[in-house]
Amino acid sequence: MFTYKRLIVLLLAFSTIWSCTKDFEQTNINPTTAVDVQPDFLMRKVWYNYLDNMAFEGFVAGNLLGQYFTAIDFNLFDRHSLSEPQYGGKPWNFIYENLRDNEILLAKAKNNPAFAVYEGPALVFKAYTTMALTDLYGDVPYSQALKGQAGITSPAYDTQQDIYQKGNGIIALLQQAVVVMETYNGAIKLQGDIIYNGNLQKWIKLANSLQLKALMRISNVVDVKQALNSLSNQPLITSADDNAFYNFTLGPPNNFRMSTAKVGDYNLFMMSATIDSILTTLNDPRKTKYFRPTAADANVYKGLLNGPDASKLSISTSNYSLTGRIFREEAAQLKAVVMNSAETAFLLAEAASKAIFLARQKIGIKWASSNHLPIGI
Repeated sequence: MFTYKRLIVLLLAFSTIWSCTKDFEQTNINPTTAVDVQPDFLMRKVWYNYLDNMAFEGFVAGNLLGQYFTAIDFNLFDRHSLSEPQYGGKPWNFIYENLRDNEILLAKAKNNPAFAVYEGPALVFKAYTTMALTDLYGDVPYSQALKGQAGITSPAYDTQQDIYQKGNGIIALLQQAVVVMETYNGAIKLQGDIIYNGNLQKWIKLANSLQLKALMRISNVVDVKQALNSLSNQPLITSADDNAFYNFTLGPPNNFRMSTAKVGDYNLFMMSATIDSILTTLNDPRKTKYFRPTAADANVYKGLLNGPDASKLSISTSNYSLTGRIFREEAAQLKAVVMNSAETAFLLAEAASKAIFLARQKIGIKWASSNHLPIGI
């Protein structure tokens, strides 16, 4: 009797295994999952996701390395232990993820005439994010990157010089983007554009201005006079109306991430002694915008030395200035800036100071002397 029972149990077990594995692949496909994405959704996704993540990185990592902020705990990054990021300091993954999704958008734009209007902005995105990637990390996978479906799972690293200058590099991508947008004559309008709301003429100005930025990046090691002169009659971002940015909302889902962070996390960051000294010496009004007075004295702004060791020091946050209301209660004023007229003007002024691009030196010097770039994001 015992043997028959065991035999029945074994037969039931085998039949269960067989029933679980039969048509396994079909059974585990979700029939409601999207198999394709419209280009307007892709465009909105890559730009918002990149800017949202980079704005966060600017707050929690860039402002520490620039010594605008200091952090009182979880602050290995503030102490320049760059191989041990804790709160931010990890842009590699989201840059490549968005570059991957942008390649899908580019393929759609090139292969379907109905989507051709997306090609120019997608080329701008590829150049812009690649510039950030190589500026941060130097030599990175580029020409062989994002080709996993073709079997390339260990892409070679390209030199930063090639990434900027080769035929498929940053400068060439921006030049191609301008040509594509200038020659586009289709009836379909650009959708999903959170930067310029579909205005291709402003996208052309951004592409040209990013060319200026890329050329000035390499101007200390490469002769860029001829390339700069080719921009002399091209439209650039020289007016605030042409600024490229995304405006955060006060509440979810499109808010600045730190504006809704836990209070304990938000209060880790405060004014550094370095920026306190600089803003005080210059009598700079931005101090009251970017920082709060101390809780101990509403008339006092005070910064803390960067890189404190929380295990050895007793720090009372009430004695130091936390970051300002603009990052929290008034975060709807924040913009994730791609490029603006002030940056273009500084680049023109730098080019004039090096005597390598004099065509617009008056514009650059005039703007540079009367405008300031914001700190952080």
